[in-house]
Amino acid sequence: MSKVTADGVPGDANGVDVVALGESMVTFLPSRAGRLADVPSFDRGIGGAESNVACALAAAGHRTRWVSRVGADGFGDHLVEAIARYGVDTRAVRRDPHRPTGIYFRTADDRDTDAHEVLYYRAGSAASAMSPDPDSVDHDALASGRILHLSGITAALSADCLALLRELTAPRPGRPLVSFDVNHRPGLWSGTGDGEGPRVLLDLARGADLVFVGEDEAADAWGITGGPNAIRAALPEPATLVVKQGSSGATVFTEGLAAGEPSVFQPALKVDVVAPVGAGDAFAAGFLSATLRGLPAERRLRHGHLMAAAALTVPGDLATPPARAHTDRLAALDAEAWGTLRLGPGWTDGVPANTEAKEEART
Repeated sequence: MSKVTADGVPGDANGVDVVALGESMVTFLPSRAGRLADVPSFDRGIGGAESNVACALAAAGHRTRWVSRVGADGFGDHLVEAIARYGVDTRAVRRDPHRPTGIYFRTADDRDTDAHEVLYYRAGSAASAMSPDPDSVDHDALASGRILHLSGITAALSADCLALLRELTAPRPGRPLVSFDVNHRPGLWSGTGDGEGPRVLLDLARGADLVFVGEDEAADAWGITGGPNAIRAALPEPATLVVKQGSSGATVFTEGLAAGEPSVFQPALKVDVVAPVGAGDAFAAGFLSATLRGLPAERRLRHGHLMAAAALTVPGDLATPPARAHTDRLAALDAEAWGTLRLGPGWTDGVPANTEAKEEART
């Protein structure tokens, strides 16, 4: 029988720290900026919110497992092999001989610009056939970790996927700590009834133990505009709620805070951004890593910010995280040094961008 920590995280269960369930796709990244109609060639990569978290955690030294379905095709081979190279256990990934692996194309432009284009080819994909049926996914593998990480993207893929997430977020004895990233993607819910996606995401979040949600997506999905406290009022059920507040920082509500301290806020870092993709997944990975290590709330947020900074300073979705000792030194900076820290490309090699913070980190 596994132990349970003070935070409710089960102890070592079958040697796995985090199990991540979700679709990963082969991504085609343009060789240069411009409209998709004008781009002459593409480089191949991988992308998937949940597998991104598993890869980042594995690269940071944790034991992770990815559970999903891919097609019995070359793209499926590439996904499984590429994710396994990060150190993720992919043995529970099932191959579907009748459905393809999902793929997508995107432009090189920032996702927040009008010029950004994304084309998904995922309808009817192998991952969309995940369901509560034990033949569709390995349910033993889903229960094998200390934490089970899910996201709202999976719920939008199909009715069967939604049924699976409802089952995994339902209360039951002995379940792993359930981590849920809301990941509201309006385009994925466009074929459902008006407001169906937001209602589903709120229900799933209420069944999770740890929830990540952006202040902006809470406003878009649920019309909540009163900041972190208003979001907490709408989501009192999760033991831990992390509200990401963009470039200003993040707030965590969790059990075990000092009396009279309902939440903890930590400002985001100043970062010389190369590309914004993957930062949210990296933040979740950093926070989960610190949670597994039993670090206090302030340090969990700081580790999330540091892992996000690693993703923001590379071109793709995934970045090699800094060495744990280096991250721990930066996370331990006093408030003044943390506030002046600025990170740019190459910082994960151990050199903060500004001298003042570097000197603080050495002490």
